[in-house]
Amino acid sequence: MMEKDKINPFQFLVLVIFFTIGTSILVVPSALATYTRQDAWIASVIGTVIGVFIIWLFTFIGLRFQNLTYVQLNEKVFGKWFGKIFSILFVILNILFTSSILAHSGTFLNTQLLPNTPNVVVNGLMAIILVMAIRLGLPTFARSAEILIFVFFFLFIILVSFIIPQIDLTNVEPFFQASTKSLFQSSLMLVVVSSVNSISLLMIFPAFVTQSKKAKKNFLLGNVIGGIVIIIITFLCILVLGSNTTVRQVYPSYALAKVINVGNFVNRIEGFMAALWILSLYFKMVVYFFAAVLGLAQILNLKDYRPLTYPLGLIVIALSTIIFPNIIYQENFDASTGLSMSLVVGLFIPLLLLIVYAFRKKQLNKSTESS
Repeated sequence: MMEKDKINPFQFLVLVIFFTIGTSILVVPSALATYTRQDAWIASVIGTVIGVFIIWLFTFIGLRFQNLTYVQLNEKVFGKWFGKIFSILFVILNILFTSSILAHSGTFLNTQLLPNTPNVVVNGLMAIILVMAIRLGLPTFARSAEILIFVFFFLFIILVSFIIPQIDLTNVEPFFQASTKSLFQSSLMLVVVSSVNSISLLMIFPAFVTQSKKAKKNFLLGNVIGGIVIIIITFLCILVLGSNTTVRQVYPSYALAKVINVGNFVNRIEGFMAALWILSLYFKMVVYFFAAVLGLAQILNLKDYRPLTYPLGLIVIALSTIIFPNIIYQENFDASTGLSMSLVVGLFIPLLLLIVYAFRKKQLNKSTESS
């Protein structure tokens, strides 16, 4: 189906970075500060460290069968019927999270930048670009990400440089006031969003990435780089806005960009932060949608996944307005249903897969050699 659609390790690294950052750059500081206040940056460090172990688990799974996607791997290890059931859950997860991110982008643009534009119109326009990317194929949107990652970090460095004069070190005092339970409770959310949900990247790694060993290192490196970006943003939100303001803000890093004022000349550049978030959010949404479309095509044994892009695109638009009509519904979904689904599909099932693989290792290796 996609034998020629290969990307290089650097392009995969870029996709991992964008996926790890995703929606986190705008909303995670507030969620972390809710439980840990001025120690939110510590929770982000803990979440990043734990996330590396989750990514290592995924690379271990992926490299067992290097020519198979995660959906094909499910059927190989669990058998035809159980494999398809777990793969259907995986596809549902990716469709829901595509809809969730589409709703996040629509809500942000509608409330902050385009207040007079109906939400469904904003979602529809973003969905058109999303479908276009998937129809053009993996190499195309990977090359786009490869170019835009330099734009992302250029804007990120500008923002960090301009915000430094606004730092107030007293905002992080006193240190280590949050309990161990609160630190791990808040870091769990970051682990799920940035690392556990990276199970979707197993639809790309290692089957469609050249140099699988180097790609494995880039999988881990990309997650670390994305985690460092989140740590920096969280730390700056606490240092500049303070923990109380960070908690109250729906988009604290966007509010952070608003306070930039260098010599009463450089100010009101929050559009840079909006650009950063839209870039990372878009490519994370693309990965989710790609995993959903390709996964469903493989479950149905279709030769080409592209005919599924239009109907699934319409479903995603509908879900983004029905399930997530406003930010309250989105936050409730992320904290309850989304968290539970991620832990089951992104952590429990892969661990179960490893257990079954350990028992069937000789049998599976023989079938792989014979094929």
